[in-house]
Amino acid sequence: MKFADILATLPAIDGIAALMLLDAAGEPLQRLDNKPGTAGSVRIYHALVKRFGHIDKAAAREGLALYAEHTDDARAHPGKHPNIDRLLAIAEQDAPGLRVRIVLDDSAEA
Repeated sequence: MKFADILATLPAIDGIAALMLLDAAGEPLQRLDNKPGTAGSVRIYHALVKRFGHIDKAAAREGLALYAEHTDDARAHPGKHPNIDRLLAIAEQDAPGLRVRIVLDDSAEA
């Protein structure tokens, strides 16, 4: 399956403004905003957190599969896809895993 097809199968991210990626101590490392250009990554990371509770080696490997054709592009062009690079480091280079905090969109109507 292609990346766009896979995204359509993942849980919706309506009402989510961003995901805060945290280290093991809970310190913020990166913010992924739910906006064009990063919304696909928010959707993938959100799905991984819903399934695994955090991003460890197993979650990162699944995330790489979800990124589909973009994973090969990230391997061929390090730095081009930082959100995939992060998963590659966790899955294949024993980088520390991540915790994730969901930032809700406070302007969303209930």
